[in-house]
Amino acid sequence: VVSPIISSRSGGTSNSAMQYAGRLRELGHRVRLVGIGSEDYPAASHHVPIASWASAKQQIQFARPDADLMRRAFAGADVIHIYLPFAFGRCARAGAREMDVPVTAGFHLQPENVTYSAGPLRYVPGVSAFLYRLFRRWLYAGIGHVHAPTRMIADQLRSHGYDNEIHVISNGFSAMFSPSHGWEPDGRGRGRRFRIVSSGRLSHEKDHITLIRAVARCRHAADIDLAICGTGPLDSYLRAQARRLLPRTRWSIGFHSHDEMPRLFRACDLIVHPSIVDIESLSVLEGIACGLVPVIAESDLSAARQFALTDESLFPARDVQALADGIDWWVENEEDRQYW
Repeated sequence: VVSPIISSRSGGTSNSAMQYAGRLRELGHRVRLVGIGSEDYPAASHHVPIASWASAKQQIQFARPDADLMRRAFAGADVIHIYLPFAFGRCARAGAREMDVPVTAGFHLQPENVTYSAGPLRYVPGVSAFLYRLFRRWLYAGIGHVHAPTRMIADQLRSHGYDNEIHVISNGFSAMFSPSHGWEPDGRGRGRRFRIVSSGRLSHEKDHITLIRAVARCRHAADIDLAICGTGPLDSYLRAQARRLLPRTRWSIGFHSHDEMPRLFRACDLIVHPSIVDIESLSVLEGIACGLVPVIAESDLSAARQFALTDESLFPARDVQALADGIDWWVENEEDRQYW
């Protein structure tokens, strides 16, 4: 039984839950999904003051704790897997203990995702360490086995006193993310525009503003098409900055459905990931799976840098000029881009 808190396929946690369930079913196991939008055991939405308002801008909902729902969903189950440490997940753990069913959990929410969304809170000394302790108290303490999507977050958990047995397993990606059939080098010719895509929540920690400023500094800004895919609280701000800084560049900012993304990725030349905070970054995995070369921010709080295979695919986080230089390099070195 997988117990996700959200159901939208636009989020990494939801994608992980759906893919995890699908793969287990392919292996012959019976899986029941419990959460908002589930066809198995749907949960009602739960309003959390302030938090629900902020999360709605990022297409995230909280599920209402429901002990009766848990009892019905868990009947006859061999193991319960819980995704997030909020009230819905804690209700699932309590229900599993009441029914004497073993519990595992996944760690899919970095405390920094919370603090960056909370504005000035991220500057308070020790706030991230406090949230690690709070999450452990809420859910993870006493659970023997915990799934971590990357080595980076596993190391963070150990450094913050998590004594669980931690299993590092990538969230992976759907098989629909693949290069187009019959793909060959396209031989960018005169007049062919260079297409850049970036995908992620429009929030502070994803740092799309650095990408916008970098494209504005590029020598080839007039030849670039820029697509920033996502939704979030900074939508209006990023649009205003793009209008001001990118008069020579074609650009778009907005939501694209999960099913639309493979086709969009295949139409682009480069995926840029300026994010400062990422447990794994499914969007980079998905872009690479479609044949895109990545340019990724190097940040101690982001595991996405692990996907870079060459120095030209990395730049120091928040360094506008370094990113601009990197984009120009890939524009000017077509043979290298085709090779990678």
